[in-house]
Amino acid sequence: TCPCALSLATPVAMLSAAGTLARSGVLVRNLQGLEALAEIDTVVFDKTGTLTVGRPTLTAFVTDEPQAEDAWLALAASLQSGSEHPLARAVVAAAQARSVAFEPVTQMHAVPGRGTEGVVDGVCWRLGSLRWLEEMGATLGPLEGEARRLLASGATVSALAECGRGEGSEAPAARVRALLAFADAVKPGAREAIERLRARGLQ
Repeated sequence: TCPCALSLATPVAMLSAAGTLARSGVLVRNLQGLEALAEIDTVVFDKTGTLTVGRPTLTAFVTDEPQAEDAWLALAASLQSGSEHPLARAVVAAAQARSVAFEPVTQMHAVPGRGTEGVVDGVCWRLGSLRWLEEMGATLGPLEGEARRLLASGATVSALAECGRGEGSEAPAARVRALLAFADAVKPGAREAIERLRARGLQ
């Protein structure tokens, strides 16, 4: 006989829940989403910055010429020095830790989701994902086995390759000269949070 209780209490409860979630860093797109939570059976996480701290570090730097390791790291850091990408910052930090000097880069070009390319001391270089460099014609050569090992370990792997003949983005990539492996530390409590969700029957 008095619908006010329903018409007021339900929205107030939903708004209160949304506010509580917001204070915990959880954003709700719409209140219907909260109702749907009661029936979900699967949770999908974004890894970087959610399950991990979001500050990857360079954990391995493998080259085809061990004696040229500092030179290849200097090239990689030079190509990444103007980028705000977390992996780029990790490369620059690793070079700074070794006191490796950066070289000036010209004709710098970023390929979203792929990597970067630029000219250092008159030579064109590319640094990016293995897939991108393979698409550009690069070959892993003696580093192929090491690339497989790093990928199997769960690391994020990038590579440095010299551009072949041609101009700019049309130039095929030559052999990969160095592999860069990155890892991001798991946030404290992330494992326990996932275990609690699994204990509730969630995938």
